[in-house]
Amino acid sequence: MGKPLWCLLFSLWGCFALQYKEFIYPWDDVEDSKFESLLKRLVYTKNGYIATGLVSNGYKRYMGVPYGLVNASNPFGPAAPYPAFKETFYAEKEGIVCPQMKNGKPIGITQCLTLNIYVPQNRVASRLPLPVMVWIHGGAFVRGSAEDEARNPTAFLKHDIIVVAVNYRLGIYGFMCLDTPEVPGNQGLKDQTLALRWIKDNIAAFGGDENKITVFGQGAGGMSVNMHLFSLNEKLFDQAIIQSGPALSYWMMGESDSSVPLILAEYLGYSTSDVDKALKYLSSIDAHSLVKVAHDLKTTSAFVNDQLFNKPCVEKRFEGVQNFITEHPMNMISEKAKEIPIIIGHNAHEYHSQCYDRDEKFFATYDISKLFKLGFNIDADFDEALTAVKHFYFGDARIEKEGATKLVDFVTDFIFAHPTQRMTEKLLESGAKTVYRYVFSFFEASHGDELPYLFDSLVSQLNKTDGGIFWKERLQVKHRMVKLWTNFVKHGNPSPEHSIFLPFVWTPITNTTQPYLDIDIVFKMKSRHEHRSMAFWDLFYKLYGKYQKWYLNEDKEQSLVFRNNSLKNLHFNSNVQFNTIQIFNMKDEN
Repeated sequence: MGKPLWCLLFSLWGCFALQYKEFIYPWDDVEDSKFESLLKRLVYTKNGYIATGLVSNGYKRYMGVPYGLVNASNPFGPAAPYPAFKETFYAEKEGIVCPQMKNGKPIGITQCLTLNIYVPQNRVASRLPLPVMVWIHGGAFVRGSAEDEARNPTAFLKHDIIVVAVNYRLGIYGFMCLDTPEVPGNQGLKDQTLALRWIKDNIAAFGGDENKITVFGQGAGGMSVNMHLFSLNEKLFDQAIIQSGPALSYWMMGESDSSVPLILAEYLGYSTSDVDKALKYLSSIDAHSLVKVAHDLKTTSAFVNDQLFNKPCVEKRFEGVQNFITEHPMNMISEKAKEIPIIIGHNAHEYHSQCYDRDEKFFATYDISKLFKLGFNIDADFDEALTAVKHFYFGDARIEKEGATKLVDFVTDFIFAHPTQRMTEKLLESGAKTVYRYVFSFFEASHGDELPYLFDSLVSQLNKTDGGIFWKERLQVKHRMVKLWTNFVKHGNPSPEHSIFLPFVWTPITNTTQPYLDIDIVFKMKSRHEHRSMAFWDLFYKLYGKYQKWYLNEDKEQSLVFRNNSLKNLHFNSNVQFNTIQIFNMKDEN
């Protein structure tokens, strides 16, 4: 029986390609053997052909693949899907960065919506599609790129996983929120959504499984992943890993403010009270000049509300405008969480790096109320809440350098640990069936300290603190952590089977139990992380949650009476201080 017609046509095309390769590839003087190898790096996506000549360390790199197009006349608004390629796209451009400040200088380009796709070289030998990990970088929504941590994801590729890293707009371009149809807010998160749609539609061309996509991120990247679970968009991924990025953290959400473009324009010499005119003017300004101005305005405190344009916001609904989120996550249920396994966690001493090597003045002038102002409506009544927090963490003494660990504990608990616990409760409330929690405590881990244990591009940082004395232990932690993450990617379970290498079972949390994996020299399951501190914050939000800017209070009068009767007795009667509520005498069982 003869060969199928498609097979004959493919053979004819191959012969033509090999004979007339100069019409297909731009490289000069390519030997036949090399050209045959290049053919293996050519993929056909829904946008057209994509090719790469970048091969190293056993994997192929498709760099700078465009997924979105920023509107030149309104670079602060929604982007459009990238149009189909008119000819083969050569994915070899490295170093693409969205506009931002780095080392005091502006860098980046506005047309920065690209993906870096890393594919194991032996993918061709596998008939089964490979699972996919999509990395969303951190950087407080103002800095970072797809290449910062993920430029060498070899550790994951060795486990036969395709890795995709996403560039998305940052700062003034990605998170200006004006409550207008033209600039509704959350452009950076919508960029990520556009990227996830592109990956869902095209990753099969690279050998990936579009039904086995895990999105993971750290810091602002972790918050992004968390926000996608609550977004109004369709389900675009199958599993999620949230590293130090709970969406219920105090600083997560910003507020809309139409004065932002007016202030920026005036600072640049263009004075107007018309927001549309200001936006049109700012759209004509060079990106480097604009991010520099935005940075200068923040550092000179021209904006009362710190970080005004680098945070997600609750959007206003407009007809014909696609919204990302129109309610705060604290007031929502995540429908997606019902069918998505989740890993969520944080590091044990997130604020340690910010306190290290600080002088006495830093501690003496530290004002914890500033941390509350971004997420709470502070008035005279709120002073007693601040006093309660100070008393719990610092006693009656002022904050001092010698007591730096107390400040680290406070910030870690307030910004990361308790919001993580609250988020796990919110996910369970939403119907999530599988939520795994961890605490990365290895060597007093600060914010981002887990990243060198996941990405080989940062492996040199593992020697910084001890000169390599504990190199063997660090490598063991690295290999185990990567194994847990890749197990989760493949099976939806980080510890599908007990082994000598992973001699424990990572059990998910439930409505009645709070197990978590303590990632240290010895990986160990524990229960109720820092439960004394968590109990304090549980009570704090019960009494003062109504002061949160996005809190939906159904019964203000009843809750006000409860607050006045409870907290004053707890913290301002010296005879009953910490005695009326027994939770503050609980011993730490961890």
